[in-house]
Amino acid sequence: MTKKTHSPIGAHVPVSGGLATKGLAYASEIGAETVQVFVGNPRGWAVTDGDPAEDAALRERTDIPNFIHAPYLINLGTPDDAVGDKSLSALEHALRRGADIGAGGVVVHTGSAVRGGRDEGLARMRDRLLPLLKRLGDSVPPVLLEPMAGQGQVLCATVDDLAGYLDALDWHPRAQVCLDTCHVFAAGHDISSREGMRTMLDRFDEVVGADRLKLIHANDSKAECGSNKDRHENIGVGQIGADPFAELFVHPVTAGVPLTLETPGPAAPHAKDVQKLKELRTEVTGS
Repeated sequence: MTKKTHSPIGAHVPVSGGLATKGLAYASEIGAETVQVFVGNPRGWAVTDGDPAEDAALRERTDIPNFIHAPYLINLGTPDDAVGDKSLSALEHALRRGADIGAGGVVVHTGSAVRGGRDEGLARMRDRLLPLLKRLGDSVPPVLLEPMAGQGQVLCATVDDLAGYLDALDWHPRAQVCLDTCHVFAAGHDISSREGMRTMLDRFDEVVGADRLKLIHANDSKAECGSNKDRHENIGVGQIGADPFAELFVHPVTAGVPLTLETPGPAAPHAKDVQKLKELRTEVTGS
């Protein structure tokens, strides 16, 4: 396992007005060192072409790693064939747009069986996602699988769930991981102390492997541990607290992995959250 020791800190940024023009200006305003963006309507199926000038401007900013979050509607485990087809098309579009902007990965929620049980949902997910990964290969960024908060019949919530999910994909090398701290907390990992964060990351290393982790969504939680509720909060204001996030900068699994905030905005709260994480990084790494 080889990772940089300096983890870039940033946020999901608004891009109405241009991926680079608006997104990078917002990043500068809040002090972000990395960004996550939508490349279309996150709550719809419509896809749009990118602006080549904006794409190039973002792609050329190699000092600010960028990531894409795929639309929320995507559910690769659904029993509804029409939704499954739309999900695949939306994910492929996001992946191809990721290639356009030089993205480090495309985050997609791991989905739900909706009904019928997890095993059936995993089988449907495999039948849809694995052929896509094989067909596109390294012509696009990797898919970053994001476990969910544990609500309903989700296919993946805990760190241990990830092993079964990746099993279903034959551990394909383009299937990688994005961990959301609010989600893992809601799913039952008590990360409200540095020791708890360390325990969760140790388990990730055991069952998944550090080299699969490419992005962290750094979010505090409004809801309590094990609530299965996805309720993001600003850093240090929620049930996790600020101090446990310091472990992310020094643990072998996460040191060097970019952190993006998805906490309540607008710019002023985001800037405060970025600054808080930078202070924790300096405290434990000296940089």
